Amino acid sequence: MFVKVCGLDTVESARVAVDAGADAIGVVISDGSPRNLSVEVATEIVDAVRADVQTVLVVSDLPAAQAAETALRIGVSVLQLHGGYTSEEFAQARRTFERVWRATSLGDDTDLHVGARGEELLLLDAPRAGSGQRWDLSNPASRRPDGRWLLAGGLAPDNVAEAVRLATPRGVDVSSGVERTRGVKDHDAIRAFVAAARSVG
Repeated sequence: MFVKVCGLDTVESARVAVDAGADAIGVVISDGSPRNLSVEVATEIVDAVRADVQTVLVVSDLPAAQAAETALRIGVSVLQLHGGYTSEEFAQARRTFERVWRATSLGDDTDLHVGARGEELLLLDAPRAGSGQRWDLSNPASRRPDGRWLLAGGLAPDNVAEAVRLATPRGVDVSSGVERTRGVKDHDAIRAFVAAARSVG
C-alpha cells in the first residue's frame, strides 16, 4: 500500500513521515491553503528527505507552466496539479516537468481514466481538498478508476483501513487527518496513519 503524507509543514514533520514508512511526502504551494509554504520553506523540507522518499509539490492555483518551473526549482520528484487544470495545461507542465499527477474530486462527470490528461497517477480527493470531507464509499465498485490511483479525502488513522478495504486503491493520501490544528501536523497521528494503512493486506 502506497502511502503519501501531504501538506508537511516542517522538516521535522517530514522526517517523522519518512521514519514511519511513508512512500511520499507532499508540500503545498497554494494561496488558498492553510498549508501554503514559501518556495524557500518547501525547498528546505524537500532537501531534507529527498534521498529517502518521493517528494511531491501540490499546486491548485498556479499557472501550469509556472507550477512546473517551481517544481524544478524546489527539486521534487512529482508535480501534482489539483483541480480544474485542462489537458493543454497538463501538456504545458509536462513539457518542463516529466512526472505529473492529477488530483480531482469524485463527481458525476469526473474522468476516471488514469492518463486522461497525460498524468501518471490519479488522486481522488474530497469535494473540498484539505477539508477533511470524505467522498462516498458506499458503492466504490461503481466509480473506480481504471489505473494507478490514490484515495484521499477525510482519511485518518481510525478509518483508513476500512476505506482501503472498500475502495481498493493502489494507495492513500492524508493531510488534514493527521493534524492537531489546521495546517499543523501531529507526529503521533502520522505514525498511526501509516501503520493503519499498511495493516490492510
